[in-house]
Amino acid sequence: MAEAYVVADELVAGRFRLLEVFARETGREWWRAEDVRENRACLVTRTALPSTADQDTLRRTRSRVVRTSETMRLLCPGGVAAVIDAVVEPGTLWTAVQWIDGTPLTQLLEEEGPFDPVRAAGIGLEVLDVLRTAHEEGITHGELSPGQIFVRDGGTVVLAGFGLAGTTLAPRVAAPSYASPEQARDERIGPAADLWALGAILYTMTEGRPPFRDRGRTEATLRAVTRLPLRAPLRTGPLTRTVEGLLRKNSRERLTRPVVRASLVRVLEEDAGAYGAVAAAPVSEGEPEAAPPGGSPLRSRRALAAGVCLAVAAVVAAALAVAHQSSEGVAGARPSGAAASAETGASAGVNPGTGSGTATAPSRSTAAPGKGTTAAPTSHRTRSQSAPAPGTSAALPAGFRTYTAPEGFSLALPVDWKREGIRSGADHSFRVTFGPGDSSLALAVTYSESVGSDPVAVWRDDVEPGLAREDGYQRVGAIEATEQQGRPAADMEWLSGTGQARTHTFGRGFLLGGGRGYSLRFTTPAADWDEPDNQAILRTALRTFRA
Repeated sequence: MAEAYVVADELVAGRFRLLEVFARETGREWWRAEDVRENRACLVTRTALPSTADQDTLRRTRSRVVRTSETMRLLCPGGVAAVIDAVVEPGTLWTAVQWIDGTPLTQLLEEEGPFDPVRAAGIGLEVLDVLRTAHEEGITHGELSPGQIFVRDGGTVVLAGFGLAGTTLAPRVAAPSYASPEQARDERIGPAADLWALGAILYTMTEGRPPFRDRGRTEATLRAVTRLPLRAPLRTGPLTRTVEGLLRKNSRERLTRPVVRASLVRVLEEDAGAYGAVAAAPVSEGEPEAAPPGGSPLRSRRALAAGVCLAVAAVVAAALAVAHQSSEGVAGARPSGAAASAETGASAGVNPGTGSGTATAPSRSTAAPGKGTTAAPTSHRTRSQSAPAPGTSAALPAGFRTYTAPEGFSLALPVDWKREGIRSGADHSFRVTFGPGDSSLALAVTYSESVGSDPVAVWRDDVEPGLAREDGYQRVGAIEATEQQGRPAADMEWLSGTGQARTHTFGRGFLLGGGRGYSLRFTTPAADWDEPDNQAILRTALRTFRA
């Protein structure tokens, strides 16, 4: 990495006057600065780039940083630093962002020392919320580190640094201690790399040092990340299992985002008292957020809503158990032939290594800015919960009964619903449909023994192309990874039909292993999707389904 030095008061790009350095980490430093053109304060980051980068690479670096940061700023208002400009010089990238009324996490840790687990969980949940939005748009941060996280006085956070990953041939531009093993090996990275970095940041916040120390040379640090075992955390307390689950060197074995969210929410709600902090109470829609007593970080409104909806203990227990296993049962072939036609994509889920989003968190279902697509109706995945782990009991709502199918599955349905039919296909596949009769309401349970290894891709590549040929097809939101009874799964919602025949469908598919999988599809008239009774049917079916 080439080093570039400037003196205070020097103008960058003839516009930004650098005043003083206020934070540093390996390969990166932050300056308080002034935008002389607009006569306003700003922050300028100097990032060291490989000296071997050619001019085309440098141009791509600037363009990608500006473009990606702007996309994320529009998707996460107030949660992502607004880039004013980026300037590339040989060996250096200067990035100017609007003034952030917060302190870099790096500086906070230097000034205050390690945080207690509750404070760390609050910051981690804020970061996770922004990452979820990025991952839904196919954006991986790839350069996440404490220096890229600014903490406001109220506890909320602002993320910077989007767009840096992949702009040069170097596996990691700066802060190599927070690179994931796959990134350190210069392999293609995805959301799981950001989850590793989040685990490393949680470790640093509580332990006061990164899990893999900086060895002075980027290459040496990256080798340590890939080869050395994790130093056992001593101060992470209730975050220990979460941190260890995120810092698994095999990306397929890392905790998924829904599990991490559930764990962080649990720490905030159950452990705050032990550390002298008060966990923030759930915020109702439209209610302003305020700093809690003691200055503990607030969860964002979306994170709080997700925490209320999750069956926290059951999800964490089931998923953490799965995290200790290998990815057995994930391999398989995608549906083909009759099996595919018997309701294509009998299962859709998440490869454990993707670390993609969760259907139990609130879903953003409007189209991304700049895509030119019509805003889709609001998704209601916040109301659908993963089922408890097998063996747990939960009282059924009034008016529901458990139906046990001869095909080997069971679930709770309204007492007036009946089995309406079954369609069988090749390879033992079938689809059983339930409903109240003479209504557009329906719940279909599909089984297949030829399910692909990444059910998210099954929804996207195998199911959606067929649905897209239907009149009025429109997907609602993103295909979201989640879990069902601790198994890899994914959710998808869509509209189809026209006029009074227009319907709204929610589908969840999940893997059983050995190429086997189920999917549940719940359909209502589009105009009735929001009805509380309909949402109760969906929520109860997902919670009680057993196979």
